Amino acid sequence: MTEPTTPADGTAAPASADGAAPAAYTDHLTPDGLLVRGTVVVVPGRGESRAAYGRLGRRLAADAYRVRVVDAPALDAGDLPAALARFATALTAAVEGSTADGADGAARPVVLVGADTGAAAIAALLAAGTGEASGAVPADAVVLAGLPGRATTAADATWDDELDVRTSCPTHRGVLTDDPHTRRGALTDPVPDALLAAAQDAVLTVPALLLVGDADPLADRDALARTAKSLDRARLSVVRGAHHDVLNDLQHRSVAAEVVTFLETLRNDLVPQVAVESSAW
Repeated sequence: MTEPTTPADGTAAPASADGAAPAAYTDHLTPDGLLVRGTVVVVPGRGESRAAYGRLGRRLAADAYRVRVVDAPALDAGDLPAALARFATALTAAVEGSTADGADGAARPVVLVGADTGAAAIAALLAAGTGEASGAVPADAVVLAGLPGRATTAADATWDDELDVRTSCPTHRGVLTDDPHTRRGALTDPVPDALLAAAQDAVLTVPALLLVGDADPLADRDALARTAKSLDRARLSVVRGAHHDVLNDLQHRSVAAEVVTFLETLRNDLVPQVAVESSAW
């Protein structure tokens, strides 16, 4: 069982009605007095805990989006359908429970943001025709960051080697190193072939922003390009110099800005709020 942690914004996850341990999520709330512009649920990937997304959560919350970070899904390759069904149940509960004060349901739009296998699991769940679980997950759009390919880190890789694959951001390297819930060596775990196939072949019916670092050794860029081109409403954004943890690398400010731009465009029926008419770069 995952140990609950204190949310990065200082608020505590509520205990269950029977007084049990707090729910496994971390909330980042919008500033007082601002209208909530939507709900973002962040799903970590292999080896990551919720602590890895404190910086992103605070930044999106400052722009008036209610952010909830959940635990990474446990993806049992031996029974992937059952694992995805459990993940769907947990994800649906997280979305439905992320209501603003006095609101009836989660603030729309609801956007699922996944990293690594979290992104792959989201894509698999929301793919058209993948079973009952997919229809139960409420989402108006998705952000799929660092979708993995079949490559993994070497089994004999040191922690510094794994950090080099993940990020060159010293702050994020420190967060990962100091967090007792980060599972070192997780990037040596192969992604189940069935999950990769479901994610890469997903026919998503909601808008999708795909993010990948051009220095990500675990990404399958050709597969990503095919996936993006196969979707009716998708954008593939490549981050220069970014590694596998594309949401948390040195370019995290620009990446967060890209996510916020996507959120705002989504609220405007996918019509960009800003159009460049003339530029010297």
